[in-house]
Amino acid sequence: MTVRRKTEEDTAVVRFIRYMMAERSASRLTLSAYERSLRQFREWMGNRFPGWTECNAEDFRAWLYKAMEDQLKSSTIRLRFAALRSFYNYLVRFGEVAVSPLAEVSLPKASHPLPVHLNLRQMEELLSIPLRIPLDKKCPPWLPYRDAAILELFYSCGVRLSELVSLNANAIQDDEECLRVVGKGRKVRLVPVGDYARAAIRRYREMAGVSGTSPLFISRLGRRLTGRSIQLMLEKYLRYSDIPVHISPHKLRHTFATHLLDAGADLRAVQELLGHASLSTTQIYTHVTKSRMKAVYRSAHPRAQIRRRSGQTH
Repeated sequence: MTVRRKTEEDTAVVRFIRYMMAERSASRLTLSAYERSLRQFREWMGNRFPGWTECNAEDFRAWLYKAMEDQLKSSTIRLRFAALRSFYNYLVRFGEVAVSPLAEVSLPKASHPLPVHLNLRQMEELLSIPLRIPLDKKCPPWLPYRDAAILELFYSCGVRLSELVSLNANAIQDDEECLRVVGKGRKVRLVPVGDYARAAIRRYREMAGVSGTSPLFISRLGRRLTGRSIQLMLEKYLRYSDIPVHISPHKLRHTFATHLLDAGADLRAVQELLGHASLSTTQIYTHVTKSRMKAVYRSAHPRAQIRRRSGQTH
């Protein structure tokens, strides 16, 4: 491939990424994943790469077969091809190719493992840990109150990690009961905040002195807290608990949704609270509650299953 052709192809990807950012309001994580997937395909093709406008369905089928041979998860494969589909849809829209070669490529079905969540006792244990364990002498006195407020907000609102770290102090006012969340695609939604979470946030803000448009959750150096810092915080608190599962911000989001549905919340209301664009995304939580209902039924109902007596013969 000539240097000129390589430069042209790089330019096409750059234009696509800029388009997704400006016109589709794609998140930073989505843009990074898309750019990585396009680069991986091109690197795999190597010297066989003819240019984006010359690739055909067989090229992409070969990459799909290689991914399946490598036993990649179906979710990873589908993410890679989502990037390619979006890229070629962009090329079609602006007349650079007539038809997307991805239209002829069939992907493996997506697997939908049931989301892992904490039960009520485990969640209450987790919420109590920040104010229960000894404070490191190097930490400011407001730090455990910040962590308590973060955990309460995760459980009260079911926000994504990226949404939580981007919050400013004015996202919730003392006299308000809703949190203003900027979600995927820069879509804004209002999420009710429970009394416990509002009280925890109020106390932390007063102690840390955060207000106005400054970041709501800050590090000990006064900078906006990062997602990685919150993940490390959860790992630390896990060591002080009896919770047998790994904790992540997304598991707290699962816990929020599952507990609402267990208590009889409407599925569409939970969809709005989570900021899901499609109801089908939210419906995975109904499988969790159905599984629990079946287990309770089989253990409690006297005629749910045949109970064999010891020594019974047929």
